[in-house]
Amino acid sequence: MKKHHLPAPEISFILPKASTTAFVLLPISLIAVIFLVVQPDESWLQSLVPGGCEPRRFDLADPAAAAPPEPELRIFVGILTKPETYERRHLLRNAYALQPSVSINARVDVRFVLCNLTKEEQRVLVALEILRYDDIVILDCAENLNDGKTFTYFSSMPKLFNGTGGGRPPYDYVLKADDDSYIRVDALAQTLKEMPRDDLYMGFYIPCKNISDPDGWMTGMAYALSWDLVEWILESEIPRNNKVHHPLGEDVVLAYWLRDGNRGKNRVDVNPRMYDIYYDNGPCYSRPFIPDTIVVHRLKDNPRWAATLAYFNVTQGLKPSKLYHIN
Repeated sequence: MKKHHLPAPEISFILPKASTTAFVLLPISLIAVIFLVVQPDESWLQSLVPGGCEPRRFDLADPAAAAPPEPELRIFVGILTKPETYERRHLLRNAYALQPSVSINARVDVRFVLCNLTKEEQRVLVALEILRYDDIVILDCAENLNDGKTFTYFSSMPKLFNGTGGGRPPYDYVLKADDDSYIRVDALAQTLKEMPRDDLYMGFYIPCKNISDPDGWMTGMAYALSWDLVEWILESEIPRNNKVHHPLGEDVVLAYWLRDGNRGKNRVDVNPRMYDIYYDNGPCYSRPFIPDTIVVHRLKDNPRWAATLAYFNVTQGLKPSKLYHIN
């Protein structure tokens, strides 16, 4: 059989004329001479390029620029949750990210607090969250609701965070909150701004409207302790020896620590600004929404979350677009 050879493909180059080459090279040579001899400042070269170039960044502080003001108030909000509640954490991140900025000079750090990870999927998926958001604290404890997690949380804080210098603690207040609670951060900061910075125990007190009852406690929806009480929980034998074992839960146990240690004398009940979302036959702290809310609790499902976020106009910034239709 006769073999047929395909012709080799032709590769052609268009060579510029001599006059064209001179026209291109002459201004480039002129710029190079000026750059090397007359003006070695690289910022000048950037000005020659249309739109400029991204300047190199050396992270040198501008001596004339004023340093950001030191926060007058520092608040740590720990949302106690479980490793497998990925969707709830995603919802909470959106809900908090879309809140208005805090209107006072305050720093509020919101973190999710977990105990030890026990499954391979948790180690991978929680690691993804940490890489993406860096908002998770993993305590050295077995995951539990009423078996010492509250003690581990508060007693770990002084070991995790150092002071800021000048004798000031890293945080003025530490909150413990449930993951079915929605905290309005600016309302919280505005309220704590007016509170004592020591021996403070603030939340919604049970029995309702009876703050003088020595056997009462702040409900677990959310409550705040001043930093000195957090340090006391780490150092005192009273909490260490009485971590658990109360039928009503760990938040009652914490109130008894304070009572037995003669602590938490600045006891503040923020009723009615913390409450459970209203439902039929609810407790005394279940009520309709109010504008100056600090915390709404018992948001156990998406419809309750949606009702809460709609009342506080969280999605009001949504702009019209042909890419979606909501209504």
